[in-house]
Amino acid sequence: MDLRIFTEPQQGATYDTLLAVAKATEDLGFDAFFRSDHYLRMGTVDGLPGPTDAWITLAGLARETKRIRLGTLMTAGTFRLPGVLAIQVAQVDQMSGGRVELGLGAGWFEEEHKAYGIPFPKEKFARLEEQLEIVTGLWATDPGKTFDFHGAYYDLTDSPALPKPAQRKIPVLVGGHGPSRTPRLAAKYADEFNMPFASVEDSERQFGRVRAAAAEAGRGDELTYSNALVVCVGRDEAEVARRAAAIGREVDELKLNGLAGSPSEVVDKIGRYAEIGSRRIYLQVLDLEDLDHLELISAQVQSQLS
Repeated sequence: MDLRIFTEPQQGATYDTLLAVAKATEDLGFDAFFRSDHYLRMGTVDGLPGPTDAWITLAGLARETKRIRLGTLMTAGTFRLPGVLAIQVAQVDQMSGGRVELGLGAGWFEEEHKAYGIPFPKEKFARLEEQLEIVTGLWATDPGKTFDFHGAYYDLTDSPALPKPAQRKIPVLVGGHGPSRTPRLAAKYADEFNMPFASVEDSERQFGRVRAAAAEAGRGDELTYSNALVVCVGRDEAEVARRAAAIGREVDELKLNGLAGSPSEVVDKIGRYAEIGSRRIYLQVLDLEDLDHLELISAQVQSQLS
């Protein structure tokens, strides 16, 4: 089971804070540092000092880390034209020496689009499918050849399909709860399917749908299945309660909907996800100043899983 650190910087974080978390992620032996792609805070937090851009952040981290994978859960398809996104991600992959992964979603948070003047189209899912085809098609085009795409929303003619990423193939993540279109897109374009903030039971059902769609598409069992879950671990009940209060959550709710409690409780629950085929957990860390939390997870959770 891989453990990855997943951050939500729109809730309030500077680049320096994210750098500190990414370096701790690397030093403590976690597999990857991922971040959300949002421009507006959610809930009652003030979000200060303001948003950071996902791919600018990852470009910086690409030069300041050496081992960990770097990526997004999920880049919003509404934020970037697919040709531009393919260039950005390929460049960051080069900057990292081939450590980038792209999670790409349709975009859902209408308020942030209104706040920053970003169009919020109705037909987001159909656009996402074209975006996935364009981004992966540009990367897969042989050097010296050109890429063309003529869709309902995007039109590319004689693209040189450059630059190329450092990796032969950048892993693409697709995720979500949708019962039909989401599994189909994952089966067609994804290397990994991610189930965000879902129970073991709901994850098992959705993994089954994706496996069925992959089989129908003629793919084998090469997809990686993963979950994203909020994490709140403590050495004792008081430490768990303190960490829950710091992120504005209740302990019982966190234990029900995430990975919370003692290290042994969290290991046991991760084991339940492993039993249904999940091979990677993205630990949503909401208090980015609490690096002791990461040290505890590394020493007493990750060590048991490896």
